[in-house]
Amino acid sequence: MSPTSHDELLAELAERARGDVDYRGGRVFSLVYHADGDHEALVARAYAVYASTNLLNPMAFPSLAKLEREVVGFARELMHAPGAAGVVTSGGTESILCAVAAYRDRSRRRRPWAGVLGRPELVVPRTIHPAFDKAAHYFGVRLVKCDVGADLRASVAAMRRAIGRRTIGLVASAPQYPHGVVDPIAELGEIAVARGLPLHVDACVGGFVLPWLERLGLAVPAWDFRVPGVTSISADLHKYGYAGKGASVLLWRHPHDLHEQIFVATDFPGGIYASPTLLGTRPGGPIAAAWAATRALGADDGAGYRRLTRAAADAADQLRAGIARIPGLALLGAAHAPIVAYAAGGNDIFAIADRLERRGWTVDRMHRPSAIHLTVTAAHAPIVDRYLADLAAAVAEVRADPSLAREGRAAMYGMAATLPLRGLVAGKVRAMIAELNR
Repeated sequence: MSPTSHDELLAELAERARGDVDYRGGRVFSLVYHADGDHEALVARAYAVYASTNLLNPMAFPSLAKLEREVVGFARELMHAPGAAGVVTSGGTESILCAVAAYRDRSRRRRPWAGVLGRPELVVPRTIHPAFDKAAHYFGVRLVKCDVGADLRASVAAMRRAIGRRTIGLVASAPQYPHGVVDPIAELGEIAVARGLPLHVDACVGGFVLPWLERLGLAVPAWDFRVPGVTSISADLHKYGYAGKGASVLLWRHPHDLHEQIFVATDFPGGIYASPTLLGTRPGGPIAAAWAATRALGADDGAGYRRLTRAAADAADQLRAGIARIPGLALLGAAHAPIVAYAAGGNDIFAIADRLERRGWTVDRMHRPSAIHLTVTAAHAPIVDRYLADLAAAVAEVRADPSLAREGRAAMYGMAATLPLRGLVAGKVRAMIAELNR
């Protein structure tokens, strides 16, 4: 392979990216949280300054360790826990994995009978993120999933009944991803305190938007460390924190709780090895980018975050109002966060999704119930009218030709949503992903 100039390499990358989704133009409603071009450039430059650093050894990179402490301090202040301890992880999944592993190890010391009686259990609502399923699979924990109420929030009564001798903790969401509703965390916190159990709040989506919604005067259910019983919170900086991918924080109310998360090996010939996260190498770029994002947008009492949050909330409200005006569509969940979910009869919603994709939108399909999901950011403010017009046209197409619900992705998603043998669905998905990575 002959040498290629730097300019040619960068030009090739730009060309390859041309076929990807236009996230800057608001054509995707999850995956990317885009503020604006100037902020994106700041995050990229901050990332580049620390691109080759590694927080595995904080003594080698004390400046990077200080950046992490300041990012954690920013999160700690937002979530009302001045004495909390925490770390920056590579994303929400790693934060959740670390929390579940720590809860398991915590139970071995404080509730040793939980493991002796069988697999230790976490009591969770059915709407909990699949990262908890992954953590349970990896760490030998069983999730006791409880049905949610008609409002799609965790059922306090069902979770209370599910607590048993093997229970090592409770989990709730702020908000849960599918429908954007905040679970009744205050009530679950009371149960946690009464039963002597830790409560983890998955605020990966909401941790850096709910505080600003509250400061803008919007009603937000209690969810953070102001709730007695909340032990830990995961919150993603690379979502509504508008940091670069991938960065999240995992906060613990008490510094001694963080001890359960730290892995130490003392007999390695290469020296004592210690790591507070799942990753060994801890890339400095995402931490520096998160620091720059929080400093830029959090300055002047959070003026930047307030502006972005207001734009996202207004866009979500406009989308809800527009969707409600389209006959045959039904909104799901309460307006706790800038997340919009809507449904239609049968497989029609998946056919509508197909029609939207033909118009250039990237669509998140959901099931149980079948629906379309929109995570709304400030980047979507300019495209609300265009999306609603395309949605109305897509609905009209499906109404005019019901056979569309039996074609394309609509048929595939409709079948996958109703198949009783979930292992069969999982097997097909594994085969598809393996093929993509050949």
